[in-house]
Amino acid sequence: MEQLKGNKVVLVGNGAVGSSYAFAMLNQGVCDEFVIIDLNEAKAIGDAMDLNHGVVYAPSPMNIKYGTYADCGDADLIVICAGAAQKPGETRLDLVGKNMKIFKSIVDEIMATGFDGIFLIATNPVDVLTYAVQKFSGLPENRVIGSGTILDTARFRYLLSSEIGVAADSVHAYIIGEHGDSELAVWSSANVAGIKVTDILENNEEKMNEIFVNTRDAAYEIIKAKGATYYGVAMGLTRISKAILGNENSVLTVSAKLNGEYGHDDVYIGVPALINRNGIQKVFETPLSETEKQKFSKSVETLKSIQTPFFV
Repeated sequence: MEQLKGNKVVLVGNGAVGSSYAFAMLNQGVCDEFVIIDLNEAKAIGDAMDLNHGVVYAPSPMNIKYGTYADCGDADLIVICAGAAQKPGETRLDLVGKNMKIFKSIVDEIMATGFDGIFLIATNPVDVLTYAVQKFSGLPENRVIGSGTILDTARFRYLLSSEIGVAADSVHAYIIGEHGDSELAVWSSANVAGIKVTDILENNEEKMNEIFVNTRDAAYEIIKAKGATYYGVAMGLTRISKAILGNENSVLTVSAKLNGEYGHDDVYIGVPALINRNGIQKVFETPLSETEKQKFSKSVETLKSIQTPFFV
């Protein structure tokens, strides 16, 4: 596929995550045209109007409007945030049955328009639903991307930066695996200025475990406090969108299809991947310790056990 030329983004699902993503995209001036599709037409129209009133203060002009699936045919990037939301006490994987049906309907509508761009999926369980979108759409694997562990990695870096006392973007560390309970921290390669984070933390296992648990369980705490998470993931989605539309060749921890990498295949899962205008250009196999390999394999098994009944 040749590099796409336009900068048209279509958002499907204008709930808390979708509307936060729209606001972040406007603030960062990532695209030229932004279309909002939602079952709640009145809210989508109102949000488009509200956002347009802020264009004068945005970094660059952006045409924002309410739309329908007919607007998807010439889109460069379609971001799906629609679906049932995660409720208190409910895991991301609990959502799969409800959202699988919703997604089949959405993707069928989109593909009927002749869409031939890139999908970016945010709805949970994001790894399984990204796999589903690739199957439903028939698009090449590299052009169907999930938000993966982009947010988990950001949470991890933020907590490490707070503990160590450096800027978050100076911490080089990844969370990989399922965006959920079986994810893992890659402690073996986490570093600041080439110095291992484990050494900086003096191999304090109690502190390391505390940081990881706070990373993994952050969503549950936020959902308990205010009902949903949306600002952080919206920023992550905007970062991925910027990497795609800007043809950046940036490495981000997204949900990518494995084809032998890490010794696994036929699964979408959070891993560092090279992102540019064509989607996922390459999956990087970050070196893992034996313990990390075992945890990653368990994460793969968790996702496959959920998706297999739907795609046998």
